[in-house]
Amino acid sequence: MYIHPAVSQECSEVDHKICLAMPAKKEPQFAFGKRLVSLRKARGLTQVQLAEALGTTQRVISYYETDAELPPSTAIIPLARVLGVSTDELLGLRPAQTNGNNSPQKQRLWKRFQKMEVLPTKDQRAVIRLINSLAGSAHADAS
Repeated sequence: MYIHPAVSQECSEVDHKICLAMPAKKEPQFAFGKRLVSLRKARGLTQVQLAEALGTTQRVISYYETDAELPPSTAIIPLARVLGVSTDELLGLRPAQTNGNNSPQKQRLWKRFQKMEVLPTKDQRAVIRLINSLAGSAHADAS
């Protein structure tokens, strides 16, 4: 076996270890990545949901958010459309118009409400009637 002169005898053996822990979450390095994370979360979307809406993979979205200075130009317009912002807002040329009603609690409620899509139409209508009834009684109590 040939060992390069710069490599000691101790390094000739290779140990293979499998790390059972997930790697640490990677923080965005570039302004675009931070902006994309902020816009995605403000819309209550996961990386997987955004990827599905764009017809790509979660790994691509993760790359845009953490490693890429900018995504390819062909991805800018679809990203802006899905996130409901202009390309200027997405690229940071203009401040994004954010809706102040995106509290974490409202985002959780919205995600739960989106799960209704799998219910039969009859059950969806029943849930909406219940919500309207509860909202109406809450409004009457506040008056």
